Amino acid sequence: MSQLAAYFVTGTDTEVGKTLCTAALLRVARLQGLRTVGMKPIASGCEATPEGLRNEDALAHLAETSAPLPAYATVNPYAFAPAIAPHIAAAEAGVTVDLRRIAERWTELTHARDFALLEGAGGWQVPIDSTRFFPDLAVHLQLPVVLVVGLRLGCINHALLTAEAIATRGLRLAGWVGNRIDPQFSRLDDNLAALHRHLPAPCLGVVPPLAEPTLAARVVAAANYLRLP
Repeated sequence: MSQLAAYFVTGTDTEVGKTLCTAALLRVARLQGLRTVGMKPIASGCEATPEGLRNEDALAHLAETSAPLPAYATVNPYAFAPAIAPHIAAAEAGVTVDLRRIAERWTELTHARDFALLEGAGGWQVPIDSTRFFPDLAVHLQLPVVLVVGLRLGCINHALLTAEAIATRGLRLAGWVGNRIDPQFSRLDDNLAALHRHLPAPCLGVVPPLAEPTLAARVVAAANYLRLP
C-alpha cells in the first residue's frame, strides 16, 4: 500500500463488536504484510495496573499493531476507570478532552504506517463533553468511516440512521461489517439483503457467533471472515 489508509470505526450501538472487528481488520492487514496501528483515543472501564490504567480495547489494538509498538499512552491518551459513558467519566475526573492532543497522537501513530484504525465509543452520536461528540473527532481528522452493524432485531433502522448521520457530517462510509451478536436473530438472510441493498458502501464481511473464550482468540477467528475496505 503506497499511502496510509486510515478509518474511523463506529457502531450501530454499544456492545456490537467494534473492538472485535477493529482488531480483526488490523489483523487482516498485518497478515497481508501492511504496517498497522490502532487507536482508542478515549476509553472508560479501564483496569488499574502497576503501569497505570489499561483498557482492553486499546490492548487488543496493540496486539494487532505491527512493530515498532507505540507507547500505550499514544494509543489511548484518555483512560478512565469507571465503566460509564466517556463524557461522564471525563467530567468526574476533571479532565477536558483536547482534540488537538488526540490529533497529535494520531499523527505520531500513523507515521510510516500503511493501515490505521481509530475506534470510537458506543454508537455514532456519543458525547465527548457537553458540546462535542465523537463525530467531531472523525471530522477533525477527516477520516472515512467503517460501520459495525450489530445483527439483531432493529439493525436495519440503526444502520441506515447511522449511515445518514455519517453522510450529514460530510464523511464517507467506506464499508460495513455485520456482526452476529444475536445467534437467534430471525430472518438473518433477509435482513442482510436489506443492508446490502440500502447501505451506500460495500460489506467487508459478516462475523458469525464466536465461541472462543478470550477476546484475543475471537479476534483471530473473526479475521477469517473480513476483508479490508
